Amino acid sequence: MSLKLTSSEVKKHNNRKSLWIVIKNDVYDVTSYLSEHPGGEDPLLDAAGQDATRAFEDVGHSDDARSILKKYKIGSLIPGESCGSKLKWALLALAAAVIIGVAYKKYAS
Repeated sequence: MSLKLTSSEVKKHNNRKSLWIVIKNDVYDVTSYLSEHPGGEDPLLDAAGQDATRAFEDVGHSDDARSILKKYKIGSLIPGESCGSKLKWALLALAAAVIIGVAYKKYAS
């Protein structure tokens, strides 16, 4: 049975003792794989508690690597969740506030 997880839950698992990553909205517990990872521990530690899709795809992992990854899957993000969505919305709100402020200053003068 696959768990449905929030990005907040994933973000809590960001160290050597409990290391979860997200790839294409699937959540993987790769804690036990740290010492076996061919690229060393650093790439996994850098992605701990985050969406690692881009990093995973950019490296160009083999079919064997993708097969190995499957055994570490523990769940999926709840639909509509993403590990960066709150930051994205905060930045959009900030940008909108700046635009409104500039427009107000220009037209209020």
